[in-house]
Amino acid sequence: MRQQTMRIAIKVGSNVLAREDGTLDITRMSSLVDQIAELHRAGKEIILVSSGAVASGRSEIHPQKKLDSVDQRQLFSAVGQAKLINRYYELFREHHIPVGQVLTTKESYATRRHYLNQKNCMTVMLANGVIPIVNENDTVSVSELMFTDNDELSGLIASMMDVDQLIILSNIDGIYNGDPSAPDTSVIRQIKQGEDISNCIRTSKSGFGRGGMLTKTNIARKVADEGIPVVIANGRCDNILIDLLRNPGKTLCTRFLPSNEPVSSVKKWIAHSEGFAKGEIHINECATQMLNSGKAISILPIGIIRIEGEFEKDDIVRIFNFKGNRIGVGKANCHSMQAKENLGKHGKKVVVHYDYLYIE
Repeated sequence: MRQQTMRIAIKVGSNVLAREDGTLDITRMSSLVDQIAELHRAGKEIILVSSGAVASGRSEIHPQKKLDSVDQRQLFSAVGQAKLINRYYELFREHHIPVGQVLTTKESYATRRHYLNQKNCMTVMLANGVIPIVNENDTVSVSELMFTDNDELSGLIASMMDVDQLIILSNIDGIYNGDPSAPDTSVIRQIKQGEDISNCIRTSKSGFGRGGMLTKTNIARKVADEGIPVVIANGRCDNILIDLLRNPGKTLCTRFLPSNEPVSSVKKWIAHSEGFAKGEIHINECATQMLNSGKAISILPIGIIRIEGEFEKDDIVRIFNFKGNRIGVGKANCHSMQAKENLGKHGKKVVVHYDYLYIE
């Protein structure tokens, strides 16, 4: 158990840090650093998940020929990440606050051991007064190994580090109840668990980032379901971070209310590991009803109707109900061949133990 110091994960998106021409907005960056420094001095532990490497590199180098999207991202981020972290270093040094760079890839969270190594790294940094600045290592990430965007990464970091709040800063005030450009729409101030807002979400991507409001909403829901409050707010508003924490009820934003049911550290890892799943387990109607009852139920061969794909023991697998809808993810307790051999049989080895099963 960590000490009861408030720990906050702050995600700053590309559309907050980039100017209209795609280059880095140093003035905005400096303002956010000043706010984070103030929170740090007030005793808050801050983890900063920051985009901006590509925007930073775009102003430094001009390719001699047209590059595809992956090559362009790798080139700009390789040059820009050094500039970005150096800029953060200089800005935080003015406040006498040390920072540390954490570059990561999706593969870094594929196994429990790697996940815990990442967690330990940032825990040590925070314990020594260092602000971790986290970003995906775009120089080595390729399409199939990438996070959807830094929203997904920030959700994983918030969950892994057991933060007290995740703040996602974008270039709009929150989630609107309609088209944000329409005069009769407004920001949804609070979203409860299970509340359907699908008709309010635009599927378009952000201008300079890889994600959009749909990704932000999905990540916010998942993290809130794990018991962590999530805020989506406008990072271009002056003093937004200070206002969110000091005047939460008066500051324009969208808040996702957290679940009151605690989720274990292992299940948090599993919840964010769906992208690494190696196979599928389809369960029957009886097993579906038992899982939906909220009881501590493991998945046994007797309740399985179909196994798809191949997986080894300890691999992540997706769980589907009898209607073919995905309902969760889990860690396999045996390999797929053994699971298929025992399909529908009584008294056989558990396929997914409850302790390693996350129902969405």
